[in-house]
Amino acid sequence: MAEVAAAAGPTTGSAVRVQSISLSGQSSVPPQYIQPLQIRPGNHADSFDNIPSVDLSDFDPAHRDRIREEIGRACRDWGAFHVTGHCVPSGLLERVKAIGRAFFEDFSMEEKLKYACDASSSATEGYGSRMLENDDVVLDWRDYFDHHTLPLSRRNPSRWPHHPPDYRQTMAEYSDQMSLLAQKLLGLISESLGLPTSCIEDAVGEFYQNITISFYPPCPQPDLTLGLQTHSDMGAVTLLIQDQVGGLQVLKDGTWVAVKPVPDAVIVMLADQTEIITNGAYRSAEHRAITNSSRARLSLATFHDPAKSKKIFPAPEIVSSSSPPRLFTPCFQFHPWKWDMITMFSSNSQ
Repeated sequence: MAEVAAAAGPTTGSAVRVQSISLSGQSSVPPQYIQPLQIRPGNHADSFDNIPSVDLSDFDPAHRDRIREEIGRACRDWGAFHVTGHCVPSGLLERVKAIGRAFFEDFSMEEKLKYACDASSSATEGYGSRMLENDDVVLDWRDYFDHHTLPLSRRNPSRWPHHPPDYRQTMAEYSDQMSLLAQKLLGLISESLGLPTSCIEDAVGEFYQNITISFYPPCPQPDLTLGLQTHSDMGAVTLLIQDQVGGLQVLKDGTWVAVKPVPDAVIVMLADQTEIITNGAYRSAEHRAITNSSRARLSLATFHDPAKSKKIFPAPEIVSSSSPPRLFTPCFQFHPWKWDMITMFSSNSQ
């Protein structure tokens, strides 16, 4: 239990790291991690084999229509899909997962705490367990390391782990590859709606990118906890990779569908701002992560949020007198450094 105590202190806030609880050998989870009965794991759909998958390897004019159609169907019906053939090197995908796991499994707690987030402020870079200031009612069964990666003015690798020796170089390369893939996907998503290729990218502006490595330790009572509670991401698009353990679920028609690991695939999840830009034609993905009792799980989520000065509207090309704004009356202004959206005008749900 000494390591559990070591995870809390005046310099890192009162939050105990979940990995320390797991390693302590406790047979039950602390009460602050127990989810309300109605949202505990259990409603799981076996009627779907997996989320859709889109192969980008035939990315040429002869196949572009097919790719657009598949992406449009996945965005409309799911808000989430796998992409393969995306040109991100397989070796880079494996290496970035390996360095993430090395931080959580090879560093001592004392070493990890040298990179601790500022517990007095929300969404700060570094190692932590609580992402937001208001998530202290029921806690997620996970620890994380958050990296500020784009714009380049935010990227400061000296704040990232120094070991393995290629950690910082690998993370920077991964950031750049994910940004390129996000641009490519937003172009295809725009085209799938008959919009100009650059429509969503222009609306979003320069990416505000964060990369979060989430580590979900084994949990003695996985039926009572969630690794990550139900939510949709607030940005434009999230690109995620996971190890072979599995645990991510996407909500489909009121039931939870397991996102089964696919080798070398990247999971694409539409986020709230893209739902607004597409005027509700495409949905943001509601998702969560469940836990298990035997194996630690690791995932990397790369969040691509709008530039902090951007005001998000439905795309003018798909709004008319016969098709008014369905979800929101313009406009919302995105403030990623505060992790919230400020409503500028009243909502206009239909």
